[in-house]
Amino acid sequence: MLASARYGRMRWGLGRRSRCAASCVLLLSLTFGGIVLGQEPSRKVIVRKEPGYPELARRMHLSGMVKLEVVITPAGAVKSARLLGGNPVFEQSAIAAAKQWRFEAAEKETKELILVKFMVP
Repeated sequence: MLASARYGRMRWGLGRRSRCAASCVLLLSLTFGGIVLGQEPSRKVIVRKEPGYPELARRMHLSGMVKLEVVITPAGAVKSARLLGGNPVFEQSAIAAAKQWRFEAAEKETKELILVKFMVP
């Protein structure tokens, strides 16, 4: 038997019990990670501004979703926004719209992830 075949079998030869235990640890860390790190639940959106559809996206018949991380002041205004995922064609329009959103007030500044959807008009 080749050494590489033996190594591959050793590396991926995890039993069902080991895979189950690893999955449980991963799920628990994701579930309780927010509590351990002190993250608050999502703040409620009070005012949601729809984004303008970019002209380039209109000509290319593009649609999709953009994921943004927004920093929200204690008063509920969006302080800053940055693109985390999605088509860069929608970035400026999504950020401009997100900065006009208003959230419920809180005791401190928070970060939230929001999704902005773009459909072909």
